[in-house]
Amino acid sequence: MPIDPVALLCGLVEIYSPSHQERRASEYLAAQMGAAGFDSAFVDAADNAVGILGDGPRECILLGHIDTVPGYIPPRLEDGKLYGRGSVDAKGSLAAFVSAAAIAGRQPGWRIIVIGATEEEATTSKGARHALTLYKPSLVVIGEPSRWDRITLGYKGRVVLDYRFTRPISHTARPEPNALETAVAFWNAVCADVAAFNEGRERAFDQLFSTLRHIHSEDDGFYETSYMTLSFRLPPDLTPDQLKARLSVYANGAQLSYRGEELTYRAEKNTSLVRAFNNAIRDEGGKPGFVYKTGTSDMNVVGPVWQCPIVAYGPGDSALDHAPDEHIEIAEYERAVRVLVRVLKSLGER
Repeated sequence: MPIDPVALLCGLVEIYSPSHQERRASEYLAAQMGAAGFDSAFVDAADNAVGILGDGPRECILLGHIDTVPGYIPPRLEDGKLYGRGSVDAKGSLAAFVSAAAIAGRQPGWRIIVIGATEEEATTSKGARHALTLYKPSLVVIGEPSRWDRITLGYKGRVVLDYRFTRPISHTARPEPNALETAVAFWNAVCADVAAFNEGRERAFDQLFSTLRHIHSEDDGFYETSYMTLSFRLPPDLTPDQLKARLSVYANGAQLSYRGEELTYRAEKNTSLVRAFNNAIRDEGGKPGFVYKTGTSDMNVVGPVWQCPIVAYGPGDSALDHAPDEHIEIAEYERAVRVLVRVLKSLGER
């Protein structure tokens, strides 16, 4: 059955699928891939939606993510735009992958594998990590919004810090800082350290970013405890272990625990995959550009392991990621599908 890219995208966005609740969306996407003529389409052990075209010895993996951040946005088409959670980040990219693969069809010598991965937004990247155990691709495209005429070649690293400080309750008239004030002092020290690290660094990709995501305190009548969650985005020359060493200096008796650790990843620019995208974008009337993102993606997870040519690509304005008015322009989405069709057809010409 011929695929309708817009109908596919609308159907996928209509299914609310925040991290850890992706199963229904994966079942829908697998069914659509099966109906569109994929040789096999199924939901795997990690709840990923997987579709495979062709049986060649080389694998081209189109790895998008099917989960979204929380926050339901009623889907609607209005003035050529589709509103809805995940329309940009990143069901637009994933639907474009499926549509382009179905339109391009089998390519001699290749297995085209489309994966709608789970838990990308949850820092666990369950779906991508499961894929690492199953496939050995020659080429990889990560599905993330970059506009239809741009290619993403790198993502910053990440560390999430959970802070906990406990002390006996004292009278409010006493001069020593309470648990919450101690936490604020830690945050202020971290901000000063980050500012010192970034001095003289002009490019955002080369800077260390810090964000205070949560802070609160509680007590049981005897002890008071303060909690914070901090998020850090790392430049190429700072590893998670190096950042943890910097932060430990300011702990002052607090318990610091870490999760979501990822190294910065930069893809090689001079590859056949990049050239294929450059040519396809030009053939669609665009001028290709390159992007290095300040966030993270499943590129950070699979890039260092698969060690093959890799890019991130997808329609949509990444400034709308996680936004309350998240939406994608249908014309841009369709243009991205055409770019991807050209890229996939170029595989058979190699």
